[in-house]
Amino acid sequence: MTKRIIETKEAPAPIGPYNQAVLANDTLYVSGQIALDAHSGEMINENITEETHQVMKNMGAILEEAAMSFANVVKCSIFVKDMNDFSTINEAYGQYFKENAPARETVEVARLPKDVNVEISCIAVK
Repeated sequence: MTKRIIETKEAPAPIGPYNQAVLANDTLYVSGQIALDAHSGEMINENITEETHQVMKNMGAILEEAAMSFANVVKCSIFVKDMNDFSTINEAYGQYFKENAPARETVEVARLPKDVNVEISCIAVK
C-alpha cells in the first residue's frame, strides 16, 4: 500500500494529532472539516448556510490538493449539533453534488470541536 499525507494551506490546519487527509492507494480519507477560514483563522458561522459552505470549501481545497474533486467523493459523514438545521445544511451541501451524490449519513451530536454547528468528512476515490 502507498500512503501519502495530503495537506494544503487553502484549508485549516489540523487542531489535533491528525492530518487534513490521507491518500491510501487511490482512496482519499478527508478528516472532518469545520467552518474555519484557512487564511484569516476566523470561524465562519454567522448562519448555518454560510457555515456549511465554508466546510465544503475547505473540503474542496483538500480534494483539489489530491488532484480530485467532489465528483470523486463516494461517502460523506455529516455531524450536526441540531437536527433542526438538517434541511438548510442539506440544501447547501447538495450544491456540491449536482449529479451522482455520494453515500452519506447525518448524525446529531452533543458537541463538536470549537463548538461549531456542522462538521463533514468524506472518502473519495480516483
